Amino acid sequence: MEKEMLVYLKFKESKLETFTKWMQSDEGMSVRKSVAYPEKTVGAMIPDKSGMLFKVNVHNEAGMKEFVTGNNPKAKEIYAECVDNAQLYELSKINL
Repeated sequence: MEKEMLVYLKFKESKLETFTKWMQSDEGMSVRKSVAYPEKTVGAMIPDKSGMLFKVNVHNEAGMKEFVTGNNPKAKEIYAECVDNAQLYELSKINL
């Protein structure tokens, strides 16, 4: 079942570009595709470039939690190098 989630990543100093390049690489895309739909992902950079927000449509919640916490075997190294802090939130629609 598809679920909308919000990911907040805070980067270590000067690691934004390193992380973004990895996320767009073949390896990064394969990890992203295993947990969510990259084509539906919306990303926004924090103005001081210290972090990013991603709204993602997740199809593998357990895998997403593993990915965001830096415990995914393919992403573990890049997370250790680049990510200072990560938070994951569930989103729910509010009918107006």
